[in-house]
Amino acid sequence: MDATDRRLRAVSAHLQPQATAARRTSDSLAPNPTAGEYAHVLGYSAVLPEKLQTGKWNVYRSAHSPITLIDRFSDYPDIGTLHDNFVNAVETFRDCRYLGTRVHSDGTIGDYKWMTYGEAGTSRAAIGSGLICHGIPKGARVGLYFINRPEWTIVDNACSAYSYVSVPLYDTLGPDAVQFIVNHASVEAIFCVPETLRTLLSFITQMPCVRLIVVVGGVDENMPSSPAAAGMEIITYSMLHRQGHMSPQPFRPPKPEDVATICYTSGTTGTPKGAVLSHANFIANVAGQDLGVKFYPSDVYISYLPLAHIYERTNQIWLVHRGAAVGFYQGDNLKLMDDLNTLKPTVFASVPRLYNKIYAAITNAVKESGGLKERLFHAAYNAKRQAIINGRNPSPVWDKLVFNKIKARLGGRVRVMSSGASPLSPDVMEFLRICFGGDILEGYGMTETSCVITLMDVGDISIGHVGSPNPACEVKLVDVPEMNYTSEDQPYPRGEICARGPIIFQGYYKDEVQTEVIDEDSWLHTGDIGLWLPGGRLKIIDRKKNIFKLAQGEYIAPEKIENVYAKCKFIAQCFVYGDSFNSCLVAVVAVEPEVLKSWAALEGIQYEDLRQLCSDPRARAAVLADMDSIGKEAQLRGFEFVKAVTLVAEPFTLENGLLTPTFKVKRPQAKAYFAKEITTMYAQLLDAESARPKL
Repeated sequence: MDATDRRLRAVSAHLQPQATAARRTSDSLAPNPTAGEYAHVLGYSAVLPEKLQTGKWNVYRSAHSPITLIDRFSDYPDIGTLHDNFVNAVETFRDCRYLGTRVHSDGTIGDYKWMTYGEAGTSRAAIGSGLICHGIPKGARVGLYFINRPEWTIVDNACSAYSYVSVPLYDTLGPDAVQFIVNHASVEAIFCVPETLRTLLSFITQMPCVRLIVVVGGVDENMPSSPAAAGMEIITYSMLHRQGHMSPQPFRPPKPEDVATICYTSGTTGTPKGAVLSHANFIANVAGQDLGVKFYPSDVYISYLPLAHIYERTNQIWLVHRGAAVGFYQGDNLKLMDDLNTLKPTVFASVPRLYNKIYAAITNAVKESGGLKERLFHAAYNAKRQAIINGRNPSPVWDKLVFNKIKARLGGRVRVMSSGASPLSPDVMEFLRICFGGDILEGYGMTETSCVITLMDVGDISIGHVGSPNPACEVKLVDVPEMNYTSEDQPYPRGEICARGPIIFQGYYKDEVQTEVIDEDSWLHTGDIGLWLPGGRLKIIDRKKNIFKLAQGEYIAPEKIENVYAKCKFIAQCFVYGDSFNSCLVAVVAVEPEVLKSWAALEGIQYEDLRQLCSDPRARAAVLADMDSIGKEAQLRGFEFVKAVTLVAEPFTLENGLLTPTFKVKRPQAKAYFAKEITTMYAQLLDAESARPKL
């Protein structure tokens, strides 16, 4: 198929109306006699026996492809690597917008300027050729040590074209972790920016494997001289680009089974682990998702989630396949809303942490508006909610009167929103669907599965779950008897989520012990606990790790409780703690400063600074009362309620060691950091208990 045919196919697909997402039935399996014998379709999933003839019927696959696990795009079966995927995109969408940035060469911020697919293809060839000119051998590891910008994607595409292995280095990991990863993976070339160059130079002598450092955004005249270490060179990105352009080298295409990246996961304890992912892993994951959700060349996506994380990386691979445009934020999360207003994306991916903030900001604004505006919002919200529940199209008048103003916060054109990384509250999910419209899809996955394991189906209006299996994998639940979860549980089977298929990683780099998460039957054990809802949709309910027992023997999953309390208007971050020596939970809350200050002003409370306000007993009581209210709405069990709270003005950050780069709380570190506060809270609770009159 030549480039003209590819473009015609892309245009035709874009013009065809999307099929309605009617619920699938077993009729779709009728032509296949094997399916009739070995698959039972529930609606969104198909259930199969783990072993034919004798196996237990406990393996779930997508109803999109119940008999065969997807490993290639159905319309482009010849695409087996990331290089193939990008070559196809360049040939098909050569003159279409691809990479956009607001940050101009002189550092000023303006409108988005775009690089086409063809121009990006030329640049990736120049960068790859430049690496060859500097003697970087095929198969070498190449580090990327800067935040999202067009050059990140170009370098990654160059790695795919010339069979290099990309190794993302989190800009927020800190020097020790970066040094560990570079040495552990034997990284030979590192792309960085001037800010991260200074960090690298502070310990460059401890990284003897590094032969070349390329500075993105650097000026040739300002480059520091290369260190005394033999064979080490520092040049600018523009210089490497010129060198490669002047001495072009033929592509060195990888094979599907070749390693595409070593993606280091931070974890909450210990040193980072390098998940080895092949080209085939990525293609399978994206091809599976592509069966259910459609993107088009007219789509625009904003890139601000870290490209060092698998969620953003996979999103971009998928969007490239369909010729979408990717606009990058200017690098400052505080200015993201301005970037959204300028770019006006149609596709928006985020995490519950940001969605919770959007939810809190809008609901607080509605409450503060009061009177007619508040009543109008609730009338519109309830009317639209009932229409969605009843399967009807909501009246457009509500969007005109109320919701278009809310949609404008994300640019006004978003048609697909996705959520991943951690569970999204059902209330927040419903809120997003009503206020923003379009398809709001929650998924579940991990680095070790090349991203998505399950994803909500388009047209599924139910909430409180993470959808059905990616057509590129199969999922089963394994009994966890010590937590009383079994696949025989009624009304819903429960257990540890295990996944298998072409999306599963190759193992942890140089770490066979940790790779034991994959069992002898090739099932990856995720450590998450789930249950199957009717229709074959997965719900995450617990975590095998990060659980503890209270003194009375009740098991606690603190992350679940923290996700509930995240909706409290006073809470920016929350760390819930308990142990087997105490019978109740306590919490440390990093407050939302403006919300707490507004409350204090209404209450007439005087204070010198935020720290003093946080230590005020009246503030603690107000926050705890709001947490109790939120907990009751979420139907927390009695022992899951926090009984005492400490308020802190300082947020949990990467710098103070309380967060991972994926913004999860480091529980052991938080326990040590707040040891004094935890001891004080339990002592106060004990005193209060002792002071109560005895019967």
